[in-house]
Amino acid sequence: MMDIIDLTCELVRFKTMHSKPDEIRRCAAYIEQYLKRLGVSCNRFGYGNSPAVLALPQSKKTPVLLMSHMDVVDAPERFFSPVIQDGKLYGRGCFDDKYAVALSLILFKNHLQRLRKQGRGQQDLPFGILMTGDEEIGGFNGAKKILREIEADFCIVLDGGGIEKIVVKEKGVVSVTLFTCIKPDSGDARRFERNALEILKRDIDKWAVYFVKSAPEHRHRKIICRSIQPLTYHQGIPDTAQAQLEIWYTRTDDVERMFSSMQGDLHSKITIDHVEPIFDGESPEHLKWLLDISKKTRIGFEDGANDSQFLSRFGIKGVVWGADGDRSQHTLDEHVSIESIYELYGLLDNFIKRCESKARMCQDGEKEKNETDILECKRHSSRCSKGFF
Repeated sequence: MMDIIDLTCELVRFKTMHSKPDEIRRCAAYIEQYLKRLGVSCNRFGYGNSPAVLALPQSKKTPVLLMSHMDVVDAPERFFSPVIQDGKLYGRGCFDDKYAVALSLILFKNHLQRLRKQGRGQQDLPFGILMTGDEEIGGFNGAKKILREIEADFCIVLDGGGIEKIVVKEKGVVSVTLFTCIKPDSGDARRFERNALEILKRDIDKWAVYFVKSAPEHRHRKIICRSIQPLTYHQGIPDTAQAQLEIWYTRTDDVERMFSSMQGDLHSKITIDHVEPIFDGESPEHLKWLLDISKKTRIGFEDGANDSQFLSRFGIKGVVWGADGDRSQHTLDEHVSIESIYELYGLLDNFIKRCESKARMCQDGEKEKNETDILECKRHSSRCSKGFF
């Protein structure tokens, strides 16, 4: 039987970079088939050609959701051959975030098999799993679209933190389009100034200087250029160009003021496409359970951004948690501690059992209340009958 590490290695072998979209689709199909072989009812999505797989106890509803992602950042071919050395698993995506996909699948399988031995089934699970395929490019066709279709009380995003740190706050993200247009007949004799693509690049550099370098105390601010391209040409020179940026901002940033200030300094037109609020979604009850179960774990904050950014939008409480990987994601030394994966599994296993116990108590209480109501109704009905007849 395949365990978490074996399954992680299988997933790492899929080259799920966005430069190879077929590989992401193949990986999603593998995950879907894994679940179907277990007799699990699941859904495979493909919004914007970004695959995702969802398995819930009930249609569109789950008390707890575990969320992870299968896509990775680019790496040379050799990094998709996983290697185990000195208690660590090396390979692209092993830490970000395929160990989490494997852990979610194994946890789901084991809890389902246990319930089936009790004569129960998938509908009795206290948790569901969502594995997306576009987290590394913003998550707009994965988590953002799928979460709006789900009712969840609590979500654990398995994509950050560490065994000893549960993350309850992360940066917010603004998606921006910069558009540059020049007039070919402007009379400007300098060829460089008449190149829209070059002007656009300089505007991006200006923004980076203003936003990052001018505020060193905000070292966790970040600007990511997702794409930049010329749109039209005049006499072989770009006269319109466009860039897609992600602005990662912190709690102390005045985003509205920043955009207003930058628009006056840039040649390019700024269009705000999406604003995702700072992740701040802890649930006191669920968080207390997690901290009770994992005695050495503490609350913390991180400066990255992931699919947790969408939880607040849909009113879902949650945290970011995960195994230990020495912050090696996106590096050529990416690795994850094998011991920490098993430790995280054990902690989540206990958490799920506590959620299940709580759900059973609520169901039994509701059942007892309904039975009491029925008896009371019958007694009332009997008294009424005697009164009338």
